Amino acid sequence: MHDTKVRPFLKWAGGKYKLLDRLAPHLKGRKLIEPFVGGGSVFLNLDFERYLLGDINPDLINLYQCLKRERGQFISYAGKLFTKETNQKETFSALRDEFNQGAQGRRRAALFVYLNRHGYNGLCRYNKSGKFNVPFGRYSKPLFPEAAMLNFIKRARLADFVCADFRQIMNRARKGDVVYCDPPYVPLSASANFTAYAASAFGQQQQWELADRARHLASRGVKVVISNHDNPLTREIYQGASIQAFPVQRLISRDAGNRGKAKELMAIFE
Repeated sequence: MHDTKVRPFLKWAGGKYKLLDRLAPHLKGRKLIEPFVGGGSVFLNLDFERYLLGDINPDLINLYQCLKRERGQFISYAGKLFTKETNQKETFSALRDEFNQGAQGRRRAALFVYLNRHGYNGLCRYNKSGKFNVPFGRYSKPLFPEAAMLNFIKRARLADFVCADFRQIMNRARKGDVVYCDPPYVPLSASANFTAYAASAFGQQQQWELADRARHLASRGVKVVISNHDNPLTREIYQGASIQAFPVQRLISRDAGNRGKAKELMAIFE
């Protein structure tokens, strides 16, 4: 791991920046595979020869692919959306509508960065119709993350970004690779369920299937590490794995007074 940690350029619910010191000792190998790459804190800070980085969210992967391909040109293009004029509720709504009405390619990628930085609490959320529905954040001056995007570009040259289901990504693992999974968490309560970062659901059936695939890969010489909440259900799902549990500060919650400590675990299959 780097002496100085690198922050991701996107705000991302459940990001693992603060858990890097716990994760790093368990993630060593030739190639890092992440089926739920999210904001990318893990791949940005751990040194591997290659990276296979996947996510089911096509907007996230489109952005990463555009940034890797166009580098500084994309940064200049996206930065034009960060002005005093665009930091208004009416403009935010208009740009969100443009995004939801089918903007494509680099324009969609730039809008995604804009929405991430101007939307409420940095959330990435879609309704059942697949429309991005995060409201305006009302920040005095949203930061355009140019320096963090440049850091991303340096590491991205070693990475392949794929929009795919976790099953497809894990099927590409080979002996000597290490797989880190940061799936949508099992909810601590019915009201705490936050799995709408992509338009498709990730429910209990998928949690069990992810663990089954982790066991299968471990039997073939591929180490798999999974993060999740620590509760009776996850303990049951991850039977047979080595479990490490610890408290973690919640960073995103509707109620600022409810951003206390949550119990998390790492399930290590090897």
